[in-house]
Amino acid sequence: MNFSEDFLHYVWQFRSFDHHKLKTADGEELKILHQGFLNKNAGPDFNNAKIVIGETLWAGNVEIHIKSSDWLNHHHQVDKSYDNVILHVVFENDIEIKRIDGSVLPVLVLKDRIARDLIEKYENLFLTLTDFPCIAQIGTVDQIHIDSFLSRTLIERFEQKTELVIATLNELNGNWDETFYRFMARNFGFKVNALPFELLAKTVPQQIYGRHKNNPLQIEALVFGSAGFLNDQFDDNYPASLKKEFQFLQKKYAIKPLEVSIWKFMRMRPQNFPTVRLAQFAALIIKANHLFSKMMEISNVVELQLLLNDLPVHHYWKTHYHFKKPADGVGIQIGKTSANNILLNTVALFLFAYGKHTGTQLYISRAVKLLESLPTEQNAITDKFTSAGVVMDNAFASQGILQLKKHYCDQKKCLFCGIGIKILKQA
Repeated sequence: MNFSEDFLHYVWQFRSFDHHKLKTADGEELKILHQGFLNKNAGPDFNNAKIVIGETLWAGNVEIHIKSSDWLNHHHQVDKSYDNVILHVVFENDIEIKRIDGSVLPVLVLKDRIARDLIEKYENLFLTLTDFPCIAQIGTVDQIHIDSFLSRTLIERFEQKTELVIATLNELNGNWDETFYRFMARNFGFKVNALPFELLAKTVPQQIYGRHKNNPLQIEALVFGSAGFLNDQFDDNYPASLKKEFQFLQKKYAIKPLEVSIWKFMRMRPQNFPTVRLAQFAALIIKANHLFSKMMEISNVVELQLLLNDLPVHHYWKTHYHFKKPADGVGIQIGKTSANNILLNTVALFLFAYGKHTGTQLYISRAVKLLESLPTEQNAITDKFTSAGVVMDNAFASQGILQLKKHYCDQKKCLFCGIGIKILKQA
């Protein structure tokens, strides 16, 4: 047999073994009134169990091992926190175990009580080399069970991301506007240029843009100059004007521009070039100063989408995708997919994080509503689950899938996954 203690934890927790005429290894009659609660901290595996051995009622903890000798291997014999273990559940009883006081520890042996098909299903999940262990079985699970667990993984995902938000918030002395601005900037980089955009946001705080909210050219100059794109000599009026403005602003705010080499252009469509994204980012700042407050006060999903549409991007970018590089038909507005990405990864996240941090359920509910209104993400991971028969109706589900894949499938945590448990229960 090739399985872990986690499998035996599952078997015990869900009582997935033959209960007929249970006896301890010493031959005493055994009844399980309650298997206890799984302990995720240090100490015995299950707490507050209730069992009857012979005619004596016992209440306490249960410890589980592959072999009874693992008790010694794990040094429980010298750990007083194991003194109140009332039952030792093992797959194989290879040695008699005594408590510190010398009393023999009652043992339940599961070796001949676990159904062979359950073990085979477990082995099929855990011995597969694929990063999607239940790809052949997930189609047998009712969608309602899948949706239920995806709700949990979605919350897990946003709670983990909220920790990053709060860490940045603390770094910025509780300034939600600046924290949101940094995350929004990083989102505009769309993975490939996420870091340069984040560095840009750190180079020029949002409050500086606020001082120039009535001068779009100066905001654009701050963006492109700080990003390192205004070091050349320009013949065109627009970039030349940007450079002139930035030379003044750079001295005023002691700005140290980024190295232009950190921006990535390779294997990218022109409308996704960082220069075009920077123009869109500048336009969003021009359109909606104090981004966080603006996004938070809008409860209508359509209005949020409109805020990211029809940005006042300078007309220069209709005919250029880079300074000194003319082009025809450059798309200067944020595409629908990119806009949805921003709403999902920044706006919904901050609604959730703000709600969590302030204890305001309204914002958490708005985050969920926003996710439910956005379309399912299309990527290699969601495509794989869709092909296996999983239905995803919106971004709420696809975000749950991404969390499921990273924190359960990739780590073979099928025994902690509601879908994996359902598959095993079908044995």
